[in-house]
Amino acid sequence: MTNPSKSSKPSKSWHGIITATATPFDDQLEINYEKYAEHVQWLADNGTQGVVPNGSLGEYQVLSNEERARILETAIEAAPAGFNVVAGVGAYGAKESRHWAEHAAQKGAGAVMLLPPNAYRASDDEVVAHYKEVGKVGIPIIAYNNPFDTRVDLVADLVARIADEVPNVVAIKEFSGDVKRIWQIHQRAPRIEVLVGADDVLLELSTAGVVGWVAGFPNAMPKESAELYNLATTGNYEAAAPMYAAVHDLFNWDSRKEFIQAIKLAMDILGRYGGPTRLPRLPLPAKDEAKLRADMTRALEFFKNR
Repeated sequence: MTNPSKSSKPSKSWHGIITATATPFDDQLEINYEKYAEHVQWLADNGTQGVVPNGSLGEYQVLSNEERARILETAIEAAPAGFNVVAGVGAYGAKESRHWAEHAAQKGAGAVMLLPPNAYRASDDEVVAHYKEVGKVGIPIIAYNNPFDTRVDLVADLVARIADEVPNVVAIKEFSGDVKRIWQIHQRAPRIEVLVGADDVLLELSTAGVVGWVAGFPNAMPKESAELYNLATTGNYEAAAPMYAAVHDLFNWDSRKEFIQAIKLAMDILGRYGGPTRLPRLPLPAKDEAKLRADMTRALEFFKNR
């Protein structure tokens, strides 16, 4: 396996492997900011190019405003030179999302990642208005398509409309799982760059031209994930395919509703600090934990036995 050196700065802050970071809660479910800062530094030292604090994996919905602000500020302070911070600014409405985008711009984040409004199934006009409002901040925006959580699917025609009406939407994190979608976005919204948004479609989307990966499992396995990403995005599928096959069942957890618990448990298994989740999320049931551990074992054996 390659041993990546400290990350070099990509050409844009949303390029490369941008890890959607887990939030480390202690046994009293308070945030351990020292552990979070150390985790950001560790990711920078192990082959990734940036982090997303306050994304879905970071449990942003259950953070107070003070916690959410401090998590972003901790990431920015901990990030070494050339390591990017993309702030998650998802919220129920545009006023709150704009507030977090303004905070991110003020603190020096390179870009923000923005879900559609997620209080209800918004219409296309409402989705565009949401992105326009946050776009007034001026910071680069990565649209985040997560139709499972928001009940809004950023299909290619809607992405094209957003691209036409909100110039600083520069990219999209594509989490629909539809591997055809990337080709449709390239055709209908060619200036919008596409980021892999789910770990278990990395290889498939890499064949269609992506500029980055907003990833979950690098929280636990950054070097292995970086090796796979580099092989896939440089077209070395002969080497990438057996590696992807070995980790695919593990990476599939990133597309399940239990993804936060699974990734935090994977971190704990490998000696990182994942820790507990806040309610309403409970620990994995015993059957799911056993499956996650088996998937971890299969992946680790592949890297050990090559």
